[in-house]
Formats: sequence, C-alpha cells, structure tokens
Amino acid sequence: MIDTKALRSRVLDLAIQGKLTEQLESDGTAEELWQQIQAEKQRLIKEGRIKREKPLPEITPNEIPFEIPENWKWVRLGNIGNWGAGATPSRHNSDYYNGSIAWLKTGDLTDGEINEVSEYITEKALAECSIRLNPIGSVLIAMYGATIGKLGILNRPVTTNQACCACIPYGGVDNKFLFYFLLCERNDFINKGHGGAQPNISKEIIVNSLIPIPPLAEQKRIVARVEEIFRLLDIIDAAQEQYAADAESLKAKLITLGIQGRLTEQLESDGTAEELYQQIQAEKQRLIKEGKIKREKPLPEISEDEIPFEIPENWKWVYLGEIFQHNTGKALNSANADGKLLEYITTSNVYWDRFELKSLKQMRFTEDEIEKCTIKKGDLLICEGGDIGRSAIWCFDYDMRIQNHLHRLRGYIPDICVKYYYYLMWLYKATGKIDGRGIGLQGFSSKRVHSLIVPLPPLAEQKRIAETLERVLGVL
Repeated sequence: MIDTKALRSRVLDLAIQGKLTEQLESDGTAEELWQQIQAEKQRLIKEGRIKREKPLPEITPNEIPFEIPENWKWVRLGNIGNWGAGATPSRHNSDYYNGSIAWLKTGDLTDGEINEVSEYITEKALAECSIRLNPIGSVLIAMYGATIGKLGILNRPVTTNQACCACIPYGGVDNKFLFYFLLCERNDFINKGHGGAQPNISKEIIVNSLIPIPPLAEQKRIVARVEEIFRLLDIIDAAQEQYAADAESLKAKLITLGIQGRLTEQLESDGTAEELYQQIQAEKQRLIKEGKIKREKPLPEISEDEIPFEIPENWKWVYLGEIFQHNTGKALNSANADGKLLEYITTSNVYWDRFELKSLKQMRFTEDEIEKCTIKKGDLLICEGGDIGRSAIWCFDYDMRIQNHLHRLRGYIPDICVKYYYYLMWLYKATGKIDGRGIGLQGFSSKRVHSLIVPLPPLAEQKRIAETLERVLGVL
C-alpha cells in the first residue's frame, strides 16, 4: 500500500520551500509584491475598512527555518492579510439565531472549501455581537478544541465563533497558497500552542508566525502543481480503498470456505472428528481425575437448529469448552499486597493476530493466581469486553499474565490447531455470531465461551486448513 498521507506532507514541504516549481525571472520578485501588499494595506486603513495595528517585529535570522529562492521573501502572516476571530451570540437571545447569515463553528471546517454551515444568525446578531462577516475567499483555521488546526476556504460569506480565526488576504496573496501553507505547518502551529490546559493557537501566535512569499505568478503555479499531484493521490486513495474493501470481502469468503471444509480435501487417512473428540475427552477426564481441573456440568446435546452451517461428514459439532481449557485472568480490583509484582496484559494490548506491548502495567500475583492467569506460547486469547471476540495467539517464547477481561484458551491436547480456531473466531465475529449481551458493559462471558458451538475437523485437516489460509491470505 502507498502511504499517500506521507506523500501529501512531502509535496507540501517541497512546495513551500520552492522546490516543486520553477522560478521564472518574468515573475518579478517577492520584494516588489511585498511593496504592493503594504500599499494596499495602507489604503484599506486610510479608507477605514481595517484598523491600524501595532507593527509586528522585524524578522531575525534565527527565526528563519529553511532556505528559500532568492526572489522570495520571508514575512509575518499578520502582514499578508487581515486576521480576526469570531464570537458566539448569546444563546439566551432568540433574536440572534435562525436568521439568514451563515455562522460557522470549527466543526464545520473540512480542510477544504466551505459551502454549507450548520447554523445561521440574524442581522441583529451581526450588528450587536462584535462579529465580522468574512467574504468569499477568506481562509479559516480552528484555534483550539477537538478541531484545532482544521482549515477551510470560504465559498460564501460567513461569520464564525471565537474558536475560529479568519484571514482576508490582501491583493497579491493567493488564498489557496496561504491555505496550503497553513496545512503544511499545521502540526507546528499546534505545537506552538501547547503549554496551557489545552493546546491553543492564538491569533497572536498566528500573526507573528513566518511565511515564505513567492511572486504571485509562482504562488499560482505552486497551487496548480499541488492540486495536480493531490488529484493523482486521490485516485490512488480511491483505488486502495476499493482494493482494501475487495480484499476484506475476499478474506471473509476464503475464511468461510476454509472453516466449512470447502477449501481443502477430506482424506480418509485423517480419521474422523469423533475419534479425535473421544481422545480429547479421555485427556479431559484424566485431568479431572488428577485434580488439575474441575468437573463441569454436562452441556445439552447440540440440536439441528443450533448448527450454523454444513460441515463434512467426518467432522463433528462440539462446544468450544469441550476441546479447550479456558479461564480469565485477574481482576484489577482484587489486587493485594501479597505475591510477586508482575507485568500483565489487558484487552487494550490484544489486536487481531498481534499484540501491542508498550508500557505494560504491573500488579501482584500469588502463586495460585500465576498458575491461573499465565499465558504460554500457543495459547489463544479472546477479548471478553471492548471489541468483543477479538483474538490473537500468544506467539512469544516468554510467559505473560492476563487481566480478567481476557479469556485464555489452551487445547486439552497439545496437537489441537489453535490457528484454525483463531480463524473461526474471526469468522464468527465478522458474521455476528459473537456479540455483546446484557445491560451496561456488554461482554463475552466464560459461560458463553464454554458453550460456543464450533466445528471439529480431524487434526490433520485443521492444520491443512490453517496452512492454506495462511498462504492465500498472505498475498492479499
């Protein structure tokens, strides 16, 4: 898969450094453009259309982050447009809302063009609430909250709330060039805003930040080049999404065929599942007799109505608890001062066929708890809560402990093919045969794990199915 997100980021980096387009002598220089921008700014101040503001500080060499072409110029964002945040009219005044003037909240920002907003205010609100109406072409940025750094370009006049800062660019500044610059620098802006209770990109931070300005003709070439490349990346994204969807659909079909015994040949030399079942039950009775496991109440016979799909004649429908020992780990609220301080994993560490094991927590386990809560290489783990039924096989050479929202399944006989039952859990999850039950926190209880109806193929065929699925799914 192509990492288009990284490619977009790289394209923007090259664009704002002048490495994506050619510099042409006929473009003139950014210094000439800068003089035009300042002349327009002074005209707008003289006409009373914008306020005169305190001059921004001169740019020092230490502030400049990278080299730019000779005909470009470093300036401050506050000097290339008129920036202003919005406000929220009082919710207690019904005369302020449900009017005809678009009022944008930062949740309306889409990192693209803005055509619609979710709320509207009245002319009275515009007149009385210190809100400015930003014209078409304004560039918007969210300053704080969950949407911090989100951007937009207006395709309609819009007012905004106080969490949004809008720039009305002066003539000579292409609004899309400004947009792509802000998109490129989004993470830097967010990092500048750290330090308080929540990140906050203030207007002061924005206007004092540097931007490299090319001549206007090159600004437009950069925008055209960026958008050309982004269109190609959009096509790649769409193709990859379709491929992922097709691959997931194909994966489901292959696993279905495998689990149902339609992907491999049934061989007489494999024996029957009934013979295997009797072998497993004999081992289970031995463990009960030796006091290593407890005798359980027999489960009812599996009825025809309970069987989810057809299986080959030499297979057998059984309960999961009849072929696997299973238990959960230690509850967090049962922690005590006794025992060894050991690391453990929870459902948040278990993903489909893999584990995330960074920053593991510890708690104390007694000797009895260690025996009950320890997982070994080859054990199948199933999530009781969270993403219910999510499963993985512990593949490491060292032992680990589990918390109580994880089920540990270990075959009564060591030859049972755990990978086959991993694929079975994946299929049951994908087809809705595993879900949550109960009120509040839903889960996949020990009773439900024990009584889950599963197919039992002969051992040799379990392994052929798992190997075949591994091989064909590895190329998707």
